[in-house]
Amino acid sequence: MDENVAEFLRRSILKIPLHVIKTVLKTWDFLSENQLETINLRQRKESLAQEIILLCEGKNATLDDMALLDIVYTQVHRHKKLWDVFEMSKEPGEDVDLFDMKHFQGSFKKILQRALKNVSVNFRVDQKNAVWIRVAWGTQHSQPNQYKPTFVVYYPQTPYVFISTCPLKSTVPLLHQALKVASKHHQMVHLNLRSRHLDSLKAIVFREYNQNFDSHNTTVPLQEESFGLDLNLDSNIILENTEEKERIQRVTQETFGTYSQPQLEFAQYKLETRFKSDISSGILTDRKEPLRCLIKFSSPHLLEALKSLAPAGIADAPLSPLLTCIPSKKMNYFKIRDK
Repeated sequence: MDENVAEFLRRSILKIPLHVIKTVLKTWDFLSENQLETINLRQRKESLAQEIILLCEGKNATLDDMALLDIVYTQVHRHKKLWDVFEMSKEPGEDVDLFDMKHFQGSFKKILQRALKNVSVNFRVDQKNAVWIRVAWGTQHSQPNQYKPTFVVYYPQTPYVFISTCPLKSTVPLLHQALKVASKHHQMVHLNLRSRHLDSLKAIVFREYNQNFDSHNTTVPLQEESFGLDLNLDSNIILENTEEKERIQRVTQETFGTYSQPQLEFAQYKLETRFKSDISSGILTDRKEPLRCLIKFSSPHLLEALKSLAPAGIADAPLSPLLTCIPSKKMNYFKIRDK
């Protein structure tokens, strides 16, 4: 086995958590069941890597085999990548073509290899029929860097593409061109939607949850005990608090629904405005450039955090549409300008 292939495999094994390494290797489907059973997981990671390298040497493992292992690892640990969402479109009135997997893969690979001498491309289709693409970029004078690839997830017969961060900005137009031609689309735009949670991004763009929850028929009447209220207090105060909390719950359900929200880590708002004053002159009024500021909300689970603000008494209900429109607008990057 080539030294570069062996080193690639060694690094891949070292980064796979021990508790999932058997699952990843089984999904890879390169080693046989008998070979997998012989692997001793009760040893140092470096020794384990060398043991797996010896098994793969006997099967003449190639760089393409290692690239497929890297795709499997990334599928399992897709939350370690930062994913951007893009939407493609066809010309007005253009018919939808039947998807041909072989044509897509061949066309995509051919476009990249014609434009760039040193580039490696590998494909894997997951159980949900999503096409996972791994692209390792080189230059006209250097071999592809296998340790900084770009990953693309494309769902056939849809306009949506999910792309991990490209190491070289110069490769972005080439990658977009290959995707458009291979999938038979003409335009591709960024949706200003980004997260590490690929499944949540997919849920947002495909609207896999009901954003317009109808609470009128499903809201359960709230009991006083559910708010932790002291029943010995004045009954009028209890009634007032109950009615307000019922209103907050109703508004929150109408806005977010009762289901779990897609998981996003942040939302960013860029504000651009001009200073307004009745005074005709001054430092700010004479300023030609607009005033700019950046506001960023972050949380391990931002939408669930926003959903809990009003019931917790931290914010008024309903929340600002700028905060609640993230799933419906399919974006968590916003630019706010004066009209």
